[in-house]
Amino acid sequence: MTDIPVSTSTPATAPNRTYAQMIARRFVSHRMAVAGAVLVVLLCSSALFAQFVAPHDPTTIDTAKRFLPPLASWSYPLGTDDLGRDTLSRLLYGGQVSLMVGIVAMLTTMLTGTLVGLAAGYYGGIIDNLLMRFVDTLLCFPQVFLLLVVAAFVPPTILSISLIIGLTSWMEVSRIVRAQVSTLKEMDFVQASRGFGASNWRIMLVELLPNIAAPVLVAATLKVATAVLMESYISFLGYGVQPPMASWGNMLTNAQGYFDTVPFLAILPGILITFTVMGFNFLGDGLRDAVDARLKIDP
Repeated sequence: MTDIPVSTSTPATAPNRTYAQMIARRFVSHRMAVAGAVLVVLLCSSALFAQFVAPHDPTTIDTAKRFLPPLASWSYPLGTDDLGRDTLSRLLYGGQVSLMVGIVAMLTTMLTGTLVGLAAGYYGGIIDNLLMRFVDTLLCFPQVFLLLVVAAFVPPTILSISLIIGLTSWMEVSRIVRAQVSTLKEMDFVQASRGFGASNWRIMLVELLPNIAAPVLVAATLKVATAVLMESYISFLGYGVQPPMASWGNMLTNAQGYFDTVPFLAILPGILITFTVMGFNFLGDGLRDAVDARLKIDP
């Protein structure tokens, strides 16, 4: 009887994936996150290339063409407003302003919140108590109230509005960063860096900050949506970007007097604000799930 050959080769195993590849795989498996990412890319692209896509100058007035309805003319596919300005062009250029405010406000929020959270979590003690009690005090006031109080005394420009929104919404980020740093500062790699004589700022910026990048990135994505919404609030109330410059918020303000007769002037910017907030929220949720190893979402 002949011997049956036995294979001694080991079973094929899945190739080792890097951390970035694992996050990308988990993110792609999150359908709503992918939909949010596509929506964000479309909105940002349309705003970025508004000068090439917009059919008209958004500030050009033609009173002979007031209140044209959508699809009434190929030259004005989304109609015109009360001054005969092209609605599509104003939506595209308004997206530039609203998204720019959202991104600059997010960067301000993340920078302030991360620095405060790093200092509070790393040093602890009286510094932690003082900073966190200051955070708790600010959180007692509604953000919209803080926005309106500060905006009433500051000239409304894109930069000033962005800074106001950013400097009134960093408190939650500081709490997230503090909680992460308070845990990580006791880890062996931090103790080793301290033993080699690394300075406190080097430990915070080189050792701790990269290890909290994932939750900070998720918070940053969600903060863009919040900032866009806040800009719409204050512009709707008359404290935001001023005409003739268009933003989705002041387009809503201008349309409120005509909502009964020309509702599309309010509906169109409202839809874009909704899609923007939804897109960034879905994107943030997907990133949060992708970096959380406790969730089993791999296909």
